[in-house]
Amino acid sequence: MNKAVFLSLTLIFFGNLAYSQNTYDFLRLDGSARAGALGGSFVSNNDDADVIFYNPAGLDLLEGNPASFSFVKHLMDINLATLSYSTEFEGIGRFGAAIKYINYGTFDEADEFGTRTGEFSANEMAFVIGYANLLDDNFYYGANAKFIYSGIADRSSTAMAIDLGLHYTIPDKNWNFGFAVLNLGGQLSKYYNTSEDLPLDIVIGVSKRLENLPLRLSVDFHKLNEDRDDFIERFKAFTVGAEFTLSKVLKLRLGYDNERRSEFKIGSTAGVAGFNAGLGVKISDYQFDYGYSSLGLVGGLHRIGISTSL
Repeated sequence: MNKAVFLSLTLIFFGNLAYSQNTYDFLRLDGSARAGALGGSFVSNNDDADVIFYNPAGLDLLEGNPASFSFVKHLMDINLATLSYSTEFEGIGRFGAAIKYINYGTFDEADEFGTRTGEFSANEMAFVIGYANLLDDNFYYGANAKFIYSGIADRSSTAMAIDLGLHYTIPDKNWNFGFAVLNLGGQLSKYYNTSEDLPLDIVIGVSKRLENLPLRLSVDFHKLNEDRDDFIERFKAFTVGAEFTLSKVLKLRLGYDNERRSEFKIGSTAGVAGFNAGLGVKISDYQFDYGYSSLGLVGGLHRIGISTSL
């Protein structure tokens, strides 16, 4: 794709797309243990294969052939898993591939009289192919193509979507800026006769690795396409992450999700909803990650991950 055309299309989408109700909300869930521990502040990441889920432009800053697997223990018997991989083709650019899969468990099936007739299951998945390359000095672009499947019992729905991303870095100052339009597309087949929109998300974020402290800070603003009551409210879906490098083998991560804290407030209290924490441990050529995300009185999510370079 012509680079100027790609940039123009991205800016047009940012200015004109509006929020709508949608299905396939599993696409919003953080699969990565590292990203989850940082509250989902990952659009400006530049060193993790899971960046393909947040901003395909970040792929071009990766080195080698990184691969990552994550598992999320959700509420009740809901489980989610992701797998991502990236590699460089000399003279062409960097490609990535990923899968996100969620299983909602089994449910009792009954007829119109309430008589149990059996069981059924529900699951969803997304297959992702990404590409990234250099747009200009320290300026990168990327795009994903997604095939999405959703199934409940003997019914199913499919969709196609694209992600568009930009990444700008200031290497000597350790600044990284990210911008992404995620889940832009539509259904190929419907559950019944009603068309449903995908969970479109426009995200912008920045991260900075401090010079005199072993700390990397990141801030993302999500759902910038959604209608709000006023201009300030448009930025309420923000996340903040902090990654402390304690040693060559150990990292501590903390995160905060402002919208999640609001959503899981029960009565006058939200507990610690919206707060996240995690650890990263490097052993030989393998990185092991754990992340916990609080949903307040509702419970919490546990994530584990392993990554390496193949």
